[in-house]
Amino acid sequence: MRAARRVSNVRRVRRGAVYRDARCFSTSAARPNEQKQETIWPQKGEETMSFFDSVSHYYTQASKYTTFDEDILKLVKKCSSVYRVKFPVKVNVDEKTGKHNIIVVEGYRVQHSHHRLPVKGGIRYSEEVTQDEVMALASLMTLKCAVVNVPFGGAKGGIKINPKKFGVGTLESITRRYASELIKKGMLGPGLDVPAPDMGTGPREMAWIKDTYEAFHPNEINSAGCVTGKPISQGGILGRNEATGLGVYYCIREAVKYAEDMTPLKLTTGIAGKRVVIQGLGNVGYHSAYFLHEDGAKIIAIAEKDGGLINRSGIDITALFKHMSNGGKFLDFAGAEKVSKDDSTRLLEEECDILVPAALENQITDQNAPRIKAKIIAEAANGPVTSAADEILFKNGVLIIPDILCNAGGVTVSYFEWLKNLSHVSMGKMNRRYEAKGKERIMNFLAGLSQKTLTDAQMHELATGATEKDIVYSGLEDTMIRSYTALRNIRLEKKCPLRIAAFVDAITKVGTSYNQLGIWP
Repeated sequence: MRAARRVSNVRRVRRGAVYRDARCFSTSAARPNEQKQETIWPQKGEETMSFFDSVSHYYTQASKYTTFDEDILKLVKKCSSVYRVKFPVKVNVDEKTGKHNIIVVEGYRVQHSHHRLPVKGGIRYSEEVTQDEVMALASLMTLKCAVVNVPFGGAKGGIKINPKKFGVGTLESITRRYASELIKKGMLGPGLDVPAPDMGTGPREMAWIKDTYEAFHPNEINSAGCVTGKPISQGGILGRNEATGLGVYYCIREAVKYAEDMTPLKLTTGIAGKRVVIQGLGNVGYHSAYFLHEDGAKIIAIAEKDGGLINRSGIDITALFKHMSNGGKFLDFAGAEKVSKDDSTRLLEEECDILVPAALENQITDQNAPRIKAKIIAEAANGPVTSAADEILFKNGVLIIPDILCNAGGVTVSYFEWLKNLSHVSMGKMNRRYEAKGKERIMNFLAGLSQKTLTDAQMHELATGATEKDIVYSGLEDTMIRSYTALRNIRLEKKCPLRIAAFVDAITKVGTSYNQLGIWP
């Protein structure tokens, strides 16, 4: 009887998934028994668009700059699969009596586009997870992968929990059960669907997912490639932890090198001396701040959910990180002035050159956009600027580096990790010593010509082969530079915002792929 009930529930979910597939990326389709209502552009003083609707709006705007017919545009828009699952998990287990409580956990996995496989996208743990949010993030992943030329379709997952409310054992049970549900539906695997960390998850959860997948597929030689963002010992890659923040830095560095783009903003070229405000000091926010600080930028303010810090002379990011690593609280850092929780969001409106929102979506709305004083906004988070705010900021001359490029460093290095797992060898392992010896021969030859002798330390510094991290950093830097340059060229050609240029680029690539694949059967 229980088995029959479970089958019935799965069927009910799948029927819902089929319906939602048809709705994905459409702002006008109504649910059964619901009246259709067309989404309109937000009027002054209100926000009528959800995150999902904002993505759809940008897609519609960008589609006007392409030459695809309506059928292909609809094909690119759709979500291929939307899976919602609810499963029980034991909590408060008494080891002696076996008594326990049961909670029902709700999870999602959305595969937006199958134009390339596997699909790729993170898994987030948050009480704010909704189906619309996961669909929007999955669609952004398709576009993001296309913009940086990573050969994946887009996907996203989410579990509706607050991970801080559970112990490690319960989190492991939730993660493994969720992974098993995806495996049963063919939505996890190195050639099918490859998750990664997102908000509320990290290498630990990815290791649990990998181990669960291997329990179901003990003879799968490429099993390590079923997930990325893993610990190094489990097939992870050096550089993945800081990849997204480093990618943000590379994008900003590339944006500020063009004098013709900086002159209208009344800025000089280069990062050195630029005043930066960071929102969110998680993994992405910290590494963005760190690399900008290392290149000479002044981090004048950091906004967090429980308060903020401000020092217009510049916050020492290294010292702040050391303070927090030693157990100190963020707000107790002596190198900056404390800002209360109520005033923390106002730091977004602080006068600065570059604003880096690295927290959640919908942080800059039509309500606070008119007060934003930043000249450049680098979207380190997904969807931090609403569509209504985007229009206001564009009219005010703000240069926005869109999320589908700016925070694509994570998926780029995840691609490198996936390649490492499929090749079963670390990057640089086969040729590092060969490169080093080749450099040594060149340096010895030059030393002979100049009749100068290099010390062992000098030789080691100049004649070292590339490490895995060196290769990852180099590949990421090249990817972000090439991608930004391509989008900037489209922006100049089409005379459109950089965000629309990014959507045009992505739609063109995905649409071309669908045209070449054809329809089967």
